[in-house]
Amino acid sequence: MFMVIEHYRPGRAPEVYRRFRERGRMAPAGLRYVTSWVDLKFERCFQVMEADDEALFKQWTANWDDLVDFEIVPVRTSAEAAAAIAP
Repeated sequence: MFMVIEHYRPGRAPEVYRRFRERGRMAPAGLRYVTSWVDLKFERCFQVMEADDEALFKQWTANWDDLVDFEIVPVRTSAEAAAAIAP
């Protein structure tokens, strides 16, 4: 599981949404969208995605890197974290 933080380049949010409407997410097979939230200023999108191969993100972000800067963070659920830290 991964938290993807998309930082929209200044003033480019309308282009991001236009491309998404026209072409969809453009994610390769094996990269699965779970859910997302967008900040109120249309500067960042926070997405939860799943993939067995982290290399798939490189293929996906190449479709968007003219409009968006990406931060991709491997994450775990709170329950998984609690189990991993328990004695």
